[in-house]
Amino acid sequence: MSKTIKIDGKPIPFEDDQTIMDAAIAAGVYIPHLCHNPEFTPHGSCKLCTVSVNGRNVASCTMPAVEGQEILSETEELNAKRRALTQMLFVEGNHFCPFCEKSGNCNLQAVAYHLGMMSPHYNHFYPAREVDASHSDILLDRNRCILCELCVRASRDVDGKEVFGLSGRGIDCKLVVNTSTGRLGDSNLAVTDKSVSVCPTGALLVKRHGFSVPIGERIFDHKDISQVQLEHAQVEGGHE
Repeated sequence: MSKTIKIDGKPIPFEDDQTIMDAAIAAGVYIPHLCHNPEFTPHGSCKLCTVSVNGRNVASCTMPAVEGQEILSETEELNAKRRALTQMLFVEGNHFCPFCEKSGNCNLQAVAYHLGMMSPHYNHFYPAREVDASHSDILLDRNRCILCELCVRASRDVDGKEVFGLSGRGIDCKLVVNTSTGRLGDSNLAVTDKSVSVCPTGALLVKRHGFSVPIGERIFDHKDISQVQLEHAQVEGGHE
């Protein structure tokens, strides 16, 4: 008999060494998240995946699944906090969805729609962020970076290159390129690298592919992000 936890009253099977997020994803249960990717070690930075476990709020991407856990995720209190965090991400960067090349394929935008976020709510910071177009195939637009470190982890753990890193603290924290010039064009980043495709926003874009799929026909234009995760879980389950 498999071990189970309960998420919003639904029994969810889990295996040893799985986190709550791991078990939820495998079962096709969507918990909002941005910095998490099943291919990498949990990071726990965005806090969107916070759930209530037996009355205590924890990050589901780092919390181990344990037999008997009673977990609440889809509550108005938790979703209100998630909306506030998402709103903060929008105003501390320069995210202008109507004319962003990643619109419709952006996880940040899709999470905002899922949470019912209809406005940024807070005043925009309009920070001065650099755009690096020095690479022949890849554009780095820091205006859309949410500091999730997925590209940092992918470059280090999958590509074996350590092209990216974070520098500074607080509002001064930014994504940097580990070259003597700080320019992406002087790195050994390749268009096929995992760190390029893993970005959840439009911070890293492959050049000469913009709007090849029109806005309105992209994945999140007609599917909620929770539905996309469920379909992915079904496909992965079919491969086992």
